Amino acid sequence: MKILILNGNPDAGDRVLEGYMAALKERLDESGHQTDLVSLREKKIRPCTGCFGCWIKTPGTCIIPDDAIGIAGKYISSDMVILASPMVNGYFSSMLKNAIDRNIPVMHPHLEEVDGEVHHLKRYDSYPDIGILLKPEQSTDEEDIEIAKDLFRRMSINMRTNLRFIEFTDRPAAEVADAVDIH
Repeated sequence: MKILILNGNPDAGDRVLEGYMAALKERLDESGHQTDLVSLREKKIRPCTGCFGCWIKTPGTCIIPDDAIGIAGKYISSDMVILASPMVNGYFSSMLKNAIDRNIPVMHPHLEEVDGEVHHLKRYDSYPDIGILLKPEQSTDEEDIEIAKDLFRRMSINMRTNLRFIEFTDRPAAEVADAVDIH
């Protein structure tokens, strides 16, 4: 399976989370997966401006010339994408949020009703499954976790993908890697 891990950790000094990501990638590679670990803090990704250029001027490709274009290509060509981030104020990092927002070109601008809700049409025949990996803050409580889970469930519906798992870094990286094959 072709797996993309988007590491939304803004803190290069966080050796624990960085080590976790490296161990996860190593375990996935050992399991026979083709794994690409992208550290978002090393990329230049400007915020989405909401200009609709990716739908009107250059359908399927963002008009902002930065690293988000390559990430969107990796995203849509993957079988699975793991979105990894520390929780920041009960949410994932702004760096990861920015990268997710810039993936909107993979969707079609037109809308349709799906199960009583309005969602974008698919631009492609298939989309990668999504896995979520979060490092809770010291102050993270059960309510924060439920809100984060709900946000990711909603995001997966909007991105027309399957949310395969939501895991936390309190589980060993080997177990999370094994969960990729189980789900």
